[in-house]
Amino acid sequence: MDSKTFKAMVVQQTPDGAYTRRIAEKSLDDLPTGEVVVRVHYSSLNYKDGLSATGHRGVTKHYPHTPGVDAAGVVEESLSGAFQPGDEVIVTSYDLGMNTPGGFGQYIRVPAAWVVPLPENLSLKESMAYGTAGLTAGFCILRLQEHGVTPELGEILVTGATGGVGSFAVAMLAKISYQVVAVTGKMDEKQFLIDLGAKEAISRKEATDTSGKPLLKGRWAGVVDSVGGEILATAIRSTKLHGAVTCCGNVASPDLHINVYPFILRGISLVGIDSQSCPMTFRRQTWEKIASEWKLHNLNQQTSVCSLEELDSEIDRILAGKQKGRVIVDLGR
Repeated sequence: MDSKTFKAMVVQQTPDGAYTRRIAEKSLDDLPTGEVVVRVHYSSLNYKDGLSATGHRGVTKHYPHTPGVDAAGVVEESLSGAFQPGDEVIVTSYDLGMNTPGGFGQYIRVPAAWVVPLPENLSLKESMAYGTAGLTAGFCILRLQEHGVTPELGEILVTGATGGVGSFAVAMLAKISYQVVAVTGKMDEKQFLIDLGAKEAISRKEATDTSGKPLLKGRWAGVVDSVGGEILATAIRSTKLHGAVTCCGNVASPDLHINVYPFILRGISLVGIDSQSCPMTFRRQTWEKIASEWKLHNLNQQTSVCSLEELDSEIDRILAGKQKGRVIVDLGR
């Protein structure tokens, strides 16, 4: 089996310091050690993949490298009793696609502790429509629910709403009867957000307050934030008594300028979301929710599909902030 070859995107640094991407032939011998070999059927494109594909050393330390933090496929070989050849599985985050060759190759070899059985009622392709972005949105929803945020308590604010995490948060929250107000810097995509289930779409300007007031009128029962910075600070100051704010990204800024008043006067909870190395029990619980009561029936509306050969231009698009929804990578094309 170790002589098997397969296609993979390879990012490498040239002598002049630039980074190039190409589709190359790799061997299973090139893969790292691990208990489970997976034949990857589908992957998906995340912003972190774009960074890895352009030589961002904060994501990937060593090149040549194959990005892809998401993968879904079939177990081909297993040294773990937890998985058997033929099992359909999902692998997302941990070190996959960062310093471990990722889902932009037709095979991966990973530790068994990274592998999730594909839930019933979810196909491999559907799982990659969600991928890390949908899973992260699911983590946010579960945490809101754990903090007692129910639909009848009022509106949920979702920032970065046309992005991967944001669009799935909007759609899944709407599916389970929450009233969603979506924030976007792309007001020409307002109808896209309404079609996903948002009751209202507002601009970044409307969602940002720079007055310096320690508290604003409470409007949100809960928040799903993927952008950070002033929008997150404004959202916290605008959250109602005993509301919860989930934080999972820093597209706008990693800085948070805020005082303690929302926390000590309103009892607001700021909940950090770690999608890379969260506990496996929580990860499986979220996938089961995604495959059942949160499952969306309009995935085609939020996704497009490309081949490995077509992926290069999609990487340029996501880095330029022009991706809408999710891009599934079909490794069998």
